[in-house]
Amino acid sequence: MAAHDPDAPRERGTAAPTVASRLFRILDAFSAQRPAMTLSSISRHSGLALTTTHRLVGELTRWGALERDAAGRYRIGLRLHELAALAPRGMFLREIAMPFLGDLYEATHQNVQLGVLDGTEVVYVERLSGRGAVPVASRPGARLPLHATGVGLVLLAHADGDFQEEVLRAPLKRFTDRTISGADRLRRVLADARRDGYVISDRQIELSTVSVAAPVRDHTDTVVASLSIVVPSGEVDPMTLVPAVRAAARGISRALGSATPLAGRSPKSG
Repeated sequence: MAAHDPDAPRERGTAAPTVASRLFRILDAFSAQRPAMTLSSISRHSGLALTTTHRLVGELTRWGALERDAAGRYRIGLRLHELAALAPRGMFLREIAMPFLGDLYEATHQNVQLGVLDGTEVVYVERLSGRGAVPVASRPGARLPLHATGVGLVLLAHADGDFQEEVLRAPLKRFTDRTISGADRLRRVLADARRDGYVISDRQIELSTVSVAAPVRDHTDTVVASLSIVVPSGEVDPMTLVPAVRAAARGISRALGSATPLAGRSPKSG
């Protein structure tokens, strides 16, 4: 029996994949776990026939979206990084935020992160980290669920109500036994985040880390990003970091044109 060709014409009434959709499937095959792949691996993970993959990978490589190394494996090319730098929520926000991220990092030498909302995930646009900082799962360009991260909880807390309900209705993935996995608890955390002006995410992604996050607002006072610091669990009282994190987020907000002070009560120790 002949092998099924995923690129073959579909049954009548169903749309055939466009060239653009096939290109996107190839690019989407790359991930943090698969930063470099052979042609056959790209074909397998994209679901495209090897002949189609060979042709489209060649076009992407000539354009600069992919690069081929000495071992014959393909990686994401610099041309995509150049385009990504034009994203207003990426490089522009990062450039505005960097002085404040740098100050917060110099004061703590721990992980300082900036994230934005994309779909139902947080995308990290920057992370500063020292050699002595606790290892974390995030990195620039990485995506993590909103409910399990400090930056994600802040973004979700200030998102549209219908969007919040969509997230609350979906399964909440567990990473550790501390991950928020129930809708009722998540509702309470989001309400607290709006009231207090910050979030403490305690060992949700990894049992070794705790993060403190606060919202970043633009000139319309809309929350457009979230700033966080990640520290080792049990070594630092996260409440002592709240004023510095909120001050850094407030500084970025003012640089973006926000005139509204960060909402929320003053943190109390204990």
